[in-house]
Amino acid sequence: MRGNTAMMPKTFDVQGFVDEQKLRPIHFLVLILCFLVMFSDGFDIFMIGKIAPAIAEGFGVAPAAMTIVILLQQIGLALGAFLISPLGDLYGRKRMLVISFALFGGLTVATAFAPSILIMAIMRGVAGLFLASVLPMAVALISEFTPKKSRATFIAVGMAGYSLGNVAGAVTALLVPDFGWQSGFWVGGMLPLVLIPVLVAFLPESLAYRVNRDPSDARIPRTIAKISPGIELTGTEVFVGQGNRKTGARPNPLELVRDGRARTSAILFTSCFFSMGTIALLAAWLPSFFLQMAGISIQDFALSAMVGLLGGIFGMLTIGGLLDRIHPTLPIPFFFIGYATAVVSLSQVPFHSPFFIPTLFLMAMFQGGGQAGLNMIMARVYPPFVRSTGIGWAGGAGRIGGVILPLFGGFALSSAYSLQLTLVLVALAPVIVAILVLFLRPVEPAPSTR
Repeated sequence: MRGNTAMMPKTFDVQGFVDEQKLRPIHFLVLILCFLVMFSDGFDIFMIGKIAPAIAEGFGVAPAAMTIVILLQQIGLALGAFLISPLGDLYGRKRMLVISFALFGGLTVATAFAPSILIMAIMRGVAGLFLASVLPMAVALISEFTPKKSRATFIAVGMAGYSLGNVAGAVTALLVPDFGWQSGFWVGGMLPLVLIPVLVAFLPESLAYRVNRDPSDARIPRTIAKISPGIELTGTEVFVGQGNRKTGARPNPLELVRDGRARTSAILFTSCFFSMGTIALLAAWLPSFFLQMAGISIQDFALSAMVGLLGGIFGMLTIGGLLDRIHPTLPIPFFFIGYATAVVSLSQVPFHSPFFIPTLFLMAMFQGGGQAGLNMIMARVYPPFVRSTGIGWAGGAGRIGGVILPLFGGFALSSAYSLQLTLVLVALAPVIVAILVLFLRPVEPAPSTR
């Protein structure tokens, strides 16, 4: 009887196991690889805004003509967030990351040969389908591998790669005089293509995904052994995932509004609409605003941006620590109020004064920290079997904002608005987000069940 008792199956809660672990090399491996993934994604998405005036000049058109390129890229990002991100829940985070990297990397390189603004716009739209899915799957991977006490901080570090990619995109403006606007697309396309073999060889698949898909998968105990080398598994474990859901069932987007998540999802989706829409607007048009409204060349602005936008990294790391240690939501509204204040201040501080770069730093710090905070809430409230979908669809709402709000940039340029009026109007969006998040009461995922 003792022998039979010893071999009795026992439930093994995978997420509970991950939550209780000490940090080990596999956690840092996942973090570093996802950091590089998000760096490439951030570089490629924001790069075009840094060199938009140079592209327009290369095709002999006014900067406002780049509106179609910005618009179709944002439409592609929006569609990709809704259509491609859920595939990470169906087919795996790692697999879809590699596929997305291959497709958007190849398309970005090909865009360097675009013969017209219209063809470029179409190619950026298609590339946007796959660009949009990268961040949700990378955030889901970090969340599902990291112990609970360090989760927000690790997500913040990973997303700092996204912000650093934005900063590095400013380098492309410095390459333009010697290598042409095409250089930005060569760099942006080759980064993911070079990274693909590294991801295939070293990035592990999410345990939560494997358990929810097939709890008998032989790769589950092998990954568990890497996370905790001293663990003893008998082979009789019944692996279970997280959430009030039958293991092995197909992901259902309706889970985003079940178990008390409807109100939280509505607030997060609306917040992302305004937050990501403003990020897209400033990324696409801020160099052009300063060129046309203040007479600052894109090269001069790029030098300031490379220093100032490093604030995004600082903001993400700061918000991660605050959400892990102080309060799960309260710091976020303060970040968005700071963001609005800094945006308005950019129009008041002379470009060549010693206060301009610190102001740009603060804007990026509050911008990056605020959006990262929203993503950290998503990683907590959406259970693993729809986590990629939840983060992706909230991002999709943000991408819709990224389609609509940047239209204001082209309108402001063609209407000859002043820099002061333009940035005051831009600052209204983060104020709205701050108010929305004050009403946020995030729910925790349901406990594990068989």
